[in-house]
Amino acid sequence: MAKAAGDGQGWRAAERDQENFKEKTISNNSDMAEMKSMFREVLPKQGQLSVEDITTMVLCKPKLLPLKSLTLEKLEKMQQAAQDTVRQQEMEEKEQQQITE
Repeated sequence: MAKAAGDGQGWRAAERDQENFKEKTISNNSDMAEMKSMFREVLPKQGQLSVEDITTMVLCKPKLLPLKSLTLEKLEKMQQAAQDTVRQQEMEEKEQQQITE
């Protein structure tokens, strides 16, 4: 039974919060109406009225993406260096074999 009474109080508190939110929203809306009434619209009676509201596309500098990522380039360089090292070792071994024969 005590639990049910606690639930009722929580429900009432939530209901009060919701009412407070509605009151704040209504007061903010009325503040906006007051702000709009402070400014009045003025249109000229004589002269030329022009409006410059033309939307145009703005071109920006293109961003070029590399065809290969930096990581891929580093890996290729490492692989090339490893292959060069292996070739040098093979050539040295061949030279040593020719010397020993």
